[in-house]
Amino acid sequence: MNEIIVMILTTIGALFVLSTALAMVRKRDVYLRINVTTKTATLGLGLILGAAMFYFNEYSVTTRVLATIIFVGLTAPIGGHMLARAAYINKTEKWEGMKIDDLAGQYDPKKDILHSEDMNTKFEPPTDYDQPSTK
Repeated sequence: MNEIIVMILTTIGALFVLSTALAMVRKRDVYLRINVTTKTATLGLGLILGAAMFYFNEYSVTTRVLATIIFVGLTAPIGGHMLARAAYINKTEKWEGMKIDDLAGQYDPKKDILHSEDMNTKFEPPTDYDQPSTK
């Protein structure tokens, strides 16, 4: 029974990784490629690691696999977000079919600040924060 579970998880995981590779070739800009890699590759890796967990069926392997799946599941979306933000700040060319830019007008390149829509953009942080305390 374990072999069947391992085969199913490995096959589905490999298909996700293959779809990631195909989508990397087909997608037109860096933002879509980052989106594809953070979602499908993370899921494919999780399924393949899950297959390894079932195959070895040992406590030490299971804990390492679960820790790796949790780590990748938490860090891949954050890393993808940071890559997309860096690409946006560097004005990486967008695909011509992209119609909506939610961050247009929100980034101030002189101050290197990305303002939120609901944030008062005229707010300036206090300048006396690096003064020694008088207490």
